[in-house]
Amino acid sequence: MTQEQQQQDSWFVPRGSRPDAGWTDVVDGRIEGWAHTGLRTGTLTDGGELRLPADAVERIVVPLAGSFTVTYGGGVQTLEGRASVFDGPTDVLYLGSGTEARITGAGRVAVAEAPTDTVKPTTYLPRQDVPVELRGAGQSSRQVHNFGTPAALDAVKFIVCEVITPAGNWSSYPPHKHDTNVPGEESNLEEIYYYESAVTRGAEGVAPETADPFALHRTYASDDRAIDEFREVRTGDIALVPYGWHGPAVAAPGYDMYYLNVMAGPDPERVWNITDDPAHGWVRQVWASETLDPRLPYGKEEVR
Repeated sequence: MTQEQQQQDSWFVPRGSRPDAGWTDVVDGRIEGWAHTGLRTGTLTDGGELRLPADAVERIVVPLAGSFTVTYGGGVQTLEGRASVFDGPTDVLYLGSGTEARITGAGRVAVAEAPTDTVKPTTYLPRQDVPVELRGAGQSSRQVHNFGTPAALDAVKFIVCEVITPAGNWSSYPPHKHDTNVPGEESNLEEIYYYESAVTRGAEGVAPETADPFALHRTYASDDRAIDEFREVRTGDIALVPYGWHGPAVAAPGYDMYYLNVMAGPDPERVWNITDDPAHGWVRQVWASETLDPRLPYGKEEVR
């Protein structure tokens, strides 16, 4: 395998392909060409624990399924969590740079990371305070939980959110990029997509045990930096976007799609400014004549 092929393959992390210290997968600067964002995913049963070392990174602990307790230098925080990523937003815990922590509980958990020496205070964000955005219209309708965006969280470098897309809909669309620093117009941000997929709500009794929930992810070149990714993704898979146009992320008919986004970069300003692919950006105008997908929102009554 050539070095170019190895780097191309590094932009997709199948579930379980990067285990480390009890974590199912760890994405960090050990991947060649990757520098500004990180992600840990793990599964716990009662009596088990996952540890976060006191590295120079800021973090957000995100329960995917289940409940957890985070013990850190300044105290203990219980995260109520949720039954699944399709059960609406979750409470989260931000840990400032240099914080060592221990996670216990039962279920699946993700930890978003970004390297920084600057220390912000540890912050707990309860589920009811997570901003919920219903974005797009028609078959581009999706639900965004903005718990780690500049408007919701005082962080140093990263921008973190999660997206639920009902079966058959397109998300991360139109394709866009944020790989060049143009102040006020475009940010330079790496991006991580952590995916999950499940039989769509209401069809659990119809789908056979052999059902194979999946979604699709696309990344392609925006300039002379080569990248060409078109992947089937399933629960636990991770797609990395170092640069380039990315989108759509497609929920296959019959299967709902979830992804957790982690973005950060070298820019001095923590902001998400994007440029649409000019071949497809016009579709945003169509949304004005369409209605929001009536299947949204996903979640408990108090977030509707």
